[in-house]
Amino acid sequence: MSHTSRRAVLLGAGALTALPASGWSFERDGNRKVLVFAGNQGVPVLDPHVRYDWSTRMIQQSVYDGLLKYVGAPPRIIPWLAERYEESADGLTYTFHLVGNAKFHNGDPLDAEAVRFSFERGLRLNAGIAWMLKDFLKPENIAAVDARTVRFTLDRPFAPFISYVPWWYIVNPKQVAANTVDGDHGRRWLTENAAGSGPFKLRRFDGNTLIHLDTVPDYWKGWPMGEANRLSGVIYRLLREAAPRRAALQRREIDFGTNFSPDDLEQMARLPGVAIENHAGFTTFGIKFNCQQGPTADINLRKAIAHAFDYESLITIHNGGARLMDSPFPTGMAGHVSVPDMPRKDLEKARAFLARSRVPNGDIELEYVHVQGLEDARRIGLALLDSLRALNIRVNIVGQPWTTMVARGSKPDTAPNMTSVYVTPVGTDPDTVAYQYHRDSWGLYYGMSHYENPEVWAMIAEARGMVDQTRRMAIYAEVQRRIVADQPELFGMIANRTWARRDYVKDFEFSPIRFTGEVDLYPLWIQG
Repeated sequence: MSHTSRRAVLLGAGALTALPASGWSFERDGNRKVLVFAGNQGVPVLDPHVRYDWSTRMIQQSVYDGLLKYVGAPPRIIPWLAERYEESADGLTYTFHLVGNAKFHNGDPLDAEAVRFSFERGLRLNAGIAWMLKDFLKPENIAAVDARTVRFTLDRPFAPFISYVPWWYIVNPKQVAANTVDGDHGRRWLTENAAGSGPFKLRRFDGNTLIHLDTVPDYWKGWPMGEANRLSGVIYRLLREAAPRRAALQRREIDFGTNFSPDDLEQMARLPGVAIENHAGFTTFGIKFNCQQGPTADINLRKAIAHAFDYESLITIHNGGARLMDSPFPTGMAGHVSVPDMPRKDLEKARAFLARSRVPNGDIELEYVHVQGLEDARRIGLALLDSLRALNIRVNIVGQPWTTMVARGSKPDTAPNMTSVYVTPVGTDPDTVAYQYHRDSWGLYYGMSHYENPEVWAMIAEARGMVDQTRRMAIYAEVQRRIVADQPELFGMIANRTWARRDYVKDFEFSPIRFTGEVDLYPLWIQG
């Protein structure tokens, strides 16, 4: 793979049609290589305190750093900007001690004030990540004790605190202040710009087409593959449909890709030079019902659909690379219980629930929305369509861009009847799943069901602040049972996490805590 051939691929006719006609190229830095990664999902908002999903967070974690970081399988938390931390015996105070050499891309030192500012900003914006900590931490209770020490004092104990810290990325206060307009805390500017300290920096950002990252040669953490082998940069290329991604990988127009169908992966596994990554993960697939508006606001209709669905089709679609959910919590997560009477295909039960619904004879059409270009989700829609024929219910299968789908699902009056969603827990604590069913998650992509049960909400809130782990887990067991009883979604399966890459891409590391297509770009390099 020579410099000339790679450049020709990147700049050639049809390869990157959204590139400007002139003034842009992907020249290498001497013999260094550019890794090209393709996915089906854009990155509309880069601000690390405002939004996260798999494609967004993959870029965020490339240009920003956190105090701690998740790595490996099973997932573990390791020091990053913080070289160590201490927790008080009462569970109220956490003190982090920072490394001494971290710096932002513009050369400013990353100190305790930058950490304090970033956590305060995330809380005050009250978007994206804020839900993780806002009920337990006030901005005024974050203190920069000295240049390398930050202290967090919680209002009350919060068991999941450390599990959420890795996702609070640190921004440069000076850059944010310089780009704040009308008191927006730099939100408008950070939508498409970065103020980070991570291993990569932005060269070009077009969230709907292509993102080009340059490596930071003197990255404070160093490069695990060594200076000689580090990349020149990474290109994230948006290819919404699976067929072009597959063809691009085969032609070496991309080096790494995600969101391939199981059939695609089987075919590509037989090709020389292609490696398939296939790992059991935590990512659940569910069909979120709109519980507030339209026909699916009727619990009996939701239960009818849940008992009419052919669950085995999920396993077939994934060529055996999935396991059915037996709880809203993924198997292997702390607090998980197998819920009795989890719905499975039973047409007698389905028809009985339908008879008790507002549409006892069916004869309605429901919309099922999936991410455009996500073939597995489209095929699941076909299985749903086929299953609901037995109830005289028609299904309109609609593929939409991720951003459109999430925008529609953010409000009950615009959310589809049914929305297919993959959800990866953002931490190892059960709160990371349970809180998806809390009122405060309405409007977020995993809260598109707009599920309502004040008793369950209260239990989730109580469990978050408990120190007694035995009592906590007992509450989560009851939460799981009650959520299943309310059927806010059709609980599907946990599919294996899969990617395809050229075999010259080295040192990929899987971690189930990362989102569906998300890859940690930092350790990757290209051999040869």
